[in-house]
Amino acid sequence: MDDGFAVRRKNGIPFYACLAIEKIPGFRHGFATRALNLGYMHWDSPERVAANRKRFLAALNLDQAGLATLHQIHSDRIHIIKDVADQWNQADGDALVTRIENCALAIQTADCLPILLADPQNKISAAVHSGWKGTLARILQKTIEAMKREFGSDPAQIVVAIGPGIRSCCFEVGKEVADLFKKEFAGFLVKPIYERPGKFLVDLPKALELQLECAGIRPENSHDIVACTRCNPNEFFSYRAEGQSSGRMMAIIGFAADAR
Repeated sequence: MDDGFAVRRKNGIPFYACLAIEKIPGFRHGFATRALNLGYMHWDSPERVAANRKRFLAALNLDQAGLATLHQIHSDRIHIIKDVADQWNQADGDALVTRIENCALAIQTADCLPILLADPQNKISAAVHSGWKGTLARILQKTIEAMKREFGSDPAQIVVAIGPGIRSCCFEVGKEVADLFKKEFAGFLVKPIYERPGKFLVDLPKALELQLECAGIRPENSHDIVACTRCNPNEFFSYRAEGQSSGRMMAIIGFAADAR
């Protein structure tokens, strides 16, 4: 794990925190582990999942915040929450952005990469779900552009945290997907698996790094936990490791000036 992150525990619930975001007054955030299933899966009861979500929000000191979620569709669609009258739940998309206080932005993952962003100058929060399709469509870069366009964020001031997700050690794809990444991104994102002809390993975090560079994020403001969900199924949910039985984790961020 990168030393820019630390495990926190409250009320028996462990989660990972990015130290750089943790230091910004008012922002509360965390990357969940498999200690709680936070997704409405067929094998778990809705009541238990709702209770788990409340417990996780309380662990983040966001128990007074409203929870904003998405119907994630592996896209580059960004949902902007501008006021409390906006729809906070189950809009189609894969990124959330707001400047509303006490609005906890949440995305769910079980191998896809979760990214949390904080603009300390304008008190803007953003949460991004970046699977391979969203990464290929540059959803992270487009979210930063939306923060700038909608709320006047300066990319040079935005702090970014990339949480647990599948890494280049485990993200195996076929030639068609590999060729798409080769075409879209410069650099060494794709490596052939010589013992498995026609199969390749793709470095999704490297693609995110390139997007951050294009968007104007300072390298010192970008933090990656460097933890692979597929390699660590005892700590994280991993769809590739567990299939349909996999639960879902959440990455959550919100601004609450009076939070503890």
